[in-house]
Amino acid sequence: MTRRGFTVKKHWDNPVEHTMPAEARVPAEVCIGAVTVRPATVLAPMAGVTDTVFRRFIRHASLFTRDQRTEFRDQGAREQGSEGAAAESIEAAITNVESGCGLIMTEFTSADGLARMREAKRRRYLTFYDDEHPIGAQLFGSNPETLAEAARIVEETGFDTVDLNLGCPAKRVVGCNGGSGLLRDLPKIGEIFRAIRKTVTIPFTVKFRMGWNDAEIVCVELARMAEAEGLDGLSLHARTREQGYSGQARWRWIAAVKQAVRIPVIGNGDVRTPEDAAAMVAETACDAVMIGRAAPANPWIFRQIAQYTATGRYERPTVQDRYRMIRAYFEMLLAEMEATKDLPRDARLGDPAGKMKQFATWFTHGVPGGAKLRAAIYRARSGSEVLAEVERFFAPRLEAGGLEAEPATEPGEIAEARPERSRRVLAPLV
Repeated sequence: MTRRGFTVKKHWDNPVEHTMPAEARVPAEVCIGAVTVRPATVLAPMAGVTDTVFRRFIRHASLFTRDQRTEFRDQGAREQGSEGAAAESIEAAITNVESGCGLIMTEFTSADGLARMREAKRRRYLTFYDDEHPIGAQLFGSNPETLAEAARIVEETGFDTVDLNLGCPAKRVVGCNGGSGLLRDLPKIGEIFRAIRKTVTIPFTVKFRMGWNDAEIVCVELARMAEAEGLDGLSLHARTREQGYSGQARWRWIAAVKQAVRIPVIGNGDVRTPEDAAAMVAETACDAVMIGRAAPANPWIFRQIAQYTATGRYERPTVQDRYRMIRAYFEMLLAEMEATKDLPRDARLGDPAGKMKQFATWFTHGVPGGAKLRAAIYRARSGSEVLAEVERFFAPRLEAGGLEAEPATEPGEIAEARPERSRRVLAPLV
């Protein structure tokens, strides 16, 4: 049995270590209806995580330009001899554009709440900036008409895609027959598909789990229904609702869904490293890879996948990279607070200190001595105090050099890189 509440865990249960497949790479692009996702990587919608600040943060953290690819490839050629030539042929065959993250998603939003809430509050939940495109909004609920109305609002707001959540395992969501609770009512899902499809013209996708439990696996049937009702793509988190975030994701069901439909299939579950992403594509033939809880702890994961795809190698962040990353995100939070301070209360960001404390757990995951920084941040009472603690923690480490790649993580933690240590500092996040 999984723990109550199904909190998104920051550790994995006995994670499988994948090596680089001989040929498979994350695809250069995938088309979701009229929207081109390039490269074929997606930031998963995560409640309490993927707000506009984090989404833009990930977009900038993922930048991997053509010049950087050439420099990285040439460095590999010098260090690896003939393998460098192989990396050049990889780059010639597969193109990654500037951002290693091809599509970002909002936090899941209640369709009932969206339809009822005031315009000011709606702005807070549906705010995004020009540099976030392409971006999808995810909705949850159980009433077809209400979901269709919420999807219409999403389209009119300017989102590129709308997604239906059939995967959230939280009791409060399932209790309202939303999220994965609907997996036990396929006829109702069919009604929702038809209502939304008739209402919007932007690409419409769905994210779901394998089923309620091992005795009720419905993912293949549900995928076929989605295709029949005109959806433009689907994402499968290869766990059941009963599993929550525990145990192993069973990628074979992603492969089964891919074999059953012609619309794009996005694989999700246990992608912690570029090797994992490539292995998922190799094992399932999925069209794109979605990454959730690995992204807050390793915001470079999309860039690393882009590097890996283009050159067969990727960099591990240094202490200086980690410092710059934490400062960049916290400063973005403070800037957003300042930008929204004159808006109605429902539309303001509010005091970012709480958000900083939440992300301190993610950002210091696997950092030597990170527990001390987390404790200091939790004691801080304001955003400025949090930044001061970050400076205090990293100052002696930066004075000591700060350019050594971070050491390997503990078992069950995110393995942020597998190749040789690199002394290069990753490009700025913002």
